[in-house]
Amino acid sequence: MEIIKRNGERRPYEAEKIGRAIRAAFDSVPASPHTDIGKIVDSLTMEIEGDIKDLSKNGNLVQVETIQDLVEKTLIEHNYYAEVKNFILYRVDRTKKRDARKTIEQSFPTIDVRSVLLEVQNDFTEDEYNLNLLSHKFHSFKKNDMSERECLNLLIKAAVELTAQEAPRWELIASRLLMLSFTEELSVELEKRNIHSFYEKISYLEENGLYGDYIRKHYTKEELETAFSYIDTERNKLLTYSSLDMLLRRYVIRTRGHIPLETPQEMFLGIALHLAMLEKEKRMYWVKQFYDMLSKLQVTMATPTISNARKPYHQLSSCFIDTVPDSLDGIYRSIDNFAKISKFGGGMGLYFGKVRAVGSPIRGFQGAAGGIIRWIKLANDTAVAVDQLGVRQGSVAVYLDIWHKDVPEFLQLRTNNGDDRMKAHDVFPAICYPDLFWKTVRDDINASWYLMCPHEILSVKGYSLEDYFGDEWEKRYKDCVQDSRISKREIPIKELVRLILKSAVETGTPFAFYRDAANKTNPNGHKGMIYCSNLCTEIAQNMSPIQSQSQEIKTVDGETVVVTTTKPGDFVVCNLASLVLGNIEVTDRKELQRIVYSVVRALDNVIDLNYYPVPYAKITNGQYRAIGLGTSGYHHMLAKQNIAWESEEHLRFVDKVFEDINFAAIEASMQIAKEKGSYLYFEGSDWQTGAYFTKRNYTSERWQALQKEVQTSGMRNGYLLAIAPTSSTSIIAGTTAGTDPVMKRYFLEEKKGALMPRVAPALSMKTFWLYKNARLIDQEWSMRAAGVRQRHVDQAQSVNLYITTDYTFKKVLGLYLKAWEEGVKSIYYVRSQSLEVEECETCSS
Repeated sequence: MEIIKRNGERRPYEAEKIGRAIRAAFDSVPASPHTDIGKIVDSLTMEIEGDIKDLSKNGNLVQVETIQDLVEKTLIEHNYYAEVKNFILYRVDRTKKRDARKTIEQSFPTIDVRSVLLEVQNDFTEDEYNLNLLSHKFHSFKKNDMSERECLNLLIKAAVELTAQEAPRWELIASRLLMLSFTEELSVELEKRNIHSFYEKISYLEENGLYGDYIRKHYTKEELETAFSYIDTERNKLLTYSSLDMLLRRYVIRTRGHIPLETPQEMFLGIALHLAMLEKEKRMYWVKQFYDMLSKLQVTMATPTISNARKPYHQLSSCFIDTVPDSLDGIYRSIDNFAKISKFGGGMGLYFGKVRAVGSPIRGFQGAAGGIIRWIKLANDTAVAVDQLGVRQGSVAVYLDIWHKDVPEFLQLRTNNGDDRMKAHDVFPAICYPDLFWKTVRDDINASWYLMCPHEILSVKGYSLEDYFGDEWEKRYKDCVQDSRISKREIPIKELVRLILKSAVETGTPFAFYRDAANKTNPNGHKGMIYCSNLCTEIAQNMSPIQSQSQEIKTVDGETVVVTTTKPGDFVVCNLASLVLGNIEVTDRKELQRIVYSVVRALDNVIDLNYYPVPYAKITNGQYRAIGLGTSGYHHMLAKQNIAWESEEHLRFVDKVFEDINFAAIEASMQIAKEKGSYLYFEGSDWQTGAYFTKRNYTSERWQALQKEVQTSGMRNGYLLAIAPTSSTSIIAGTTAGTDPVMKRYFLEEKKGALMPRVAPALSMKTFWLYKNARLIDQEWSMRAAGVRQRHVDQAQSVNLYITTDYTFKKVLGLYLKAWEEGVKSIYYVRSQSLEVEECETCSS
């Protein structure tokens, strides 16, 4: 049978729809526990169907309204008066919804807005998402003689502006409308270019230098068509308006004329194809696994990976760290390395702790050295000059030890007072602290602290003080203080603390790196030393300076050339990704294990797939095979679990979650080592000796079993976990950033003249009070939580402090001390109420 819809369209008769409508009417009325509702509904449906067949005799077509009248009549005949009342109300409601759609649809004669609006009405049934609200808002913007495209933009704007903390899901409705707009434009552009399949699209993009030719070299046409079948466009509905807007503006592939030619799902698939490219077995299986974890928003890769995977210049790593030597050649080489890395979108950490201080001798000439500030200004100017094709300027953090003679001037690099010639406002200063500093601050704030020049110590004592940590460093520091041959700059430690806190409150920096905590738990301490961290303070890996060996004049192919030989040192690279804790069932160990295994494998593949801007990075990455698996959606996770931030339950819960994550990551790296071999320096490492497990008090049966297996099978990766800030990628995943609490439950952010809704994820009456504003949270709870997590994180965390104008210097100092006492390895920004800080995006993961 066929029926006639209200718009005159003929459609096949579907008895299930009548059954669902009757069932809904019965479900809305309290029934006796002995009543078999299903049996009643089936009987009534068959009776109505018989009436429809009678009316359809001789080829007559029955209208939808007639069928609904039959439902009412049949319910009345069987004395179901309450049910018929609800069915009538259902009809009225459907009519209102239909009318609301029609008032919007009239403005779109050729664009299929109707299908999206129908989906919205089916998926968003609460009163606050009534399309009448959208229609009213839309028509308040609309003017006569507007094009359909202009009208669609206004419809999107209307949905965006309806987003509120009482109705947060309008941002998902706005996303669906934006996807419709994008799809309409994309189809026109693809038709212009005669692109009708995924393979044709890849071919076109490759021929135009927008896609790496390595994809088609490694996959057959059939494999790429199979890969395309993995795409699930329903996952577009997971994207918020902010997520989709960011993907379309910044991450999908565009022509050189800025026309987008790639969908978000094709972007996720392209990244997966690249990350699985070198897999020798089950390659298509890994393509699907990687695509699923990305498209389900369970994992986000670092910003450079999302941006550059599948493209010709595939620099996939986020941050790099270089140890600046105390030589003219070495300093300029480090600046040159920074320029090359910045060119391809990487961020940099530069350790200046080996560079001699102001007034130190050069080649025996006393007082000749100009100190580190002039060299930092070079890094500052390089950050501004190498601006990544005009997209954004380079980013660099500069690290100095708290005992370095130039520290007082260093602490004023970004402050508003002092000599402008000593300023460098475009770098991010950071201080490396030994335990002794904080012990002295805690126990004797009136004590003196001694600042010295590392070059002078090396000349007099024959060793570099910065090359030690812990008790050995403390013993040598005190020896240097007592040695009258070494000049010292004595300063009351409380004055130094005042300078640190003044800068932190005024500028958000210096970042803090607790070097003893980092080195005591360094799993590869047998091979080196950790001097500092990276741009976003989450990386803690072995470092050593690049050393010039020789320059020789040689003849090559009849040409005279100069060959420079250098010892590469340990030039740190971090390859990042983040588990989106709010989008994962973290209490399900099997799910967690599966996702962690996939992302560890993907990150390990990045090491071999990466384009390295400097060769030193490739060498170090090949030796340690370091990765940085982090997390985002931390506050999102707590809210979903109905856990308050300021609670002991918070600390117990995250202790378990992060232990499970660490276990799964170690197990994954060990399994991959069985297949592909261990990293070069596994022998003698804490992984191999078992010290890694004893230092963290991993003594349960499952940990003991894993320890034995690691000692036997090895580890693929020398470093595993590092928690980055995830500023932009958390927006993509529709979750909270890093391990931070939310700043606000809801606000509208203005970007390029448009309003962008920012809503706490899964915001509802249930989660509302669990999303406490970051600055209203007692920061001691945050430091305690960071300490709990740190036991399970072999590297470091981007941990922010949120303070208000009520915070005294003493209270802020207490938070630094608390972090040190809890074993936290680093503090990122101090975010005061009056301060806007520039979030690191190169480390977003």
